[in-house]
Amino acid sequence: MTSDRQRTGREGEDLAGRYLEKEGCRVVARNYRCRLGELDLVVEAPDGVIFVEVRTKRQPCLVRPEETITRPKALRLARLAEWYLAATGQEERPWRVDLMAVELSAEGKLLRIQRFLDVTSGFVDHGY
Repeated sequence: MTSDRQRTGREGEDLAGRYLEKEGCRVVARNYRCRLGELDLVVEAPDGVIFVEVRTKRQPCLVRPEETITRPKALRLARLAEWYLAATGQEERPWRVDLMAVELSAEGKLLRIQRFLDVTSGFVDHGY
């Protein structure tokens, strides 16, 4: 990943974290890594644990951030979530994977932030 892409990704994660905190959630982990990959944000919510994939794009871009989540990526995120829950002794907690789509102008101004709930729905049982 290039430094520009890393910087854009960090900006998107920061914006997503602040958005979720305003919604009453608490970010408990950022960039959680294990042998299966990485979770951008792990969030405590009143109804369970939310694993948040943040996709950030700068304008102009050919596809919207939410269009970059494929079925294999959704399944990998679900496996990562299950790994995290097992590693932290929370296997019985309800959980889901959300997507935060962030679009920035070429200058870095926030153009859009949108939350998509339960992007792995239909692939796994989350206990919700």
